[in-house]
Amino acid sequence: MEVNNFKLHKTMSTLGLKKKILFRGKIKLLTGLRIGGSSSAMSIGGLDNIIIRNPIDNKPYIPGSSLKGKMRALIELRDGTIGRDPSKQIQYGVSDNPNSLSCRLFGTSTNDENQHPSYVIFRDASLLSAEELFKNTDVPYAEVKTEVTIDRITSKANPRIMERVPAGAEFELNIVLNIMNSHDENQEKELVKAIFDGLQLIQDDYLGGSGSRGYGQIKFTLSSVTERTNEYYKSAEKQEKEYTLYSIPEIFRSK
Repeated sequence: MEVNNFKLHKTMSTLGLKKKILFRGKIKLLTGLRIGGSSSAMSIGGLDNIIIRNPIDNKPYIPGSSLKGKMRALIELRDGTIGRDPSKQIQYGVSDNPNSLSCRLFGTSTNDENQHPSYVIFRDASLLSAEELFKNTDVPYAEVKTEVTIDRITSKANPRIMERVPAGAEFELNIVLNIMNSHDENQEKELVKAIFDGLQLIQDDYLGGSGSRGYGQIKFTLSSVTERTNEYYKSAEKQEKEYTLYSIPEIFRSK
């Protein structure tokens, strides 16, 4: 009985939360950003290619899923750990190797002892920019950009109308990394470094659609990286600590 209790205690301890590391900052658009949305009703003469917006205030935002998906894809591309399954509609998908950095950070969907949830949370990024930025835009909080496809033989132009958030707009960045009791100090550093590496990969690539045509170039600025330990959530006085195991890289500091 004592052996069974020990095993139970050990398992629960392994699954326990050690701390949460909070990354806060801004996302600034260096070029127009397009993350597509949908409309239940299309009006005559309206835009076909609209951006995603908050239905309450009509302001654009960056979904956390867009940040997470882009970071995971770029980390897997860098590490050569992209998953492959020809039987599925998406043949090249997320890594299926539980030992890969991608799976150690973003979790796995296997049905064995290697299964675990994602350790990182990406909040939806809300718009921070002042109203003055959008005074002269064609539609609320966005711009309309006309692109043209040219017939190579007849030179006939086929225009398409794109909606996007203009360069200069800023969004709130908020990422939470869960560190578990099973993570030692080296593993913790590895996961934090993976977040920094992923942010730089996105910054040197693009976010959203049409990146090869100049859309989606962004700049991350981190204002703080702090930790909330298990004791923080148990104590009456809530005081965050500056994260000391890893400092903010110079590339993400405000100038």
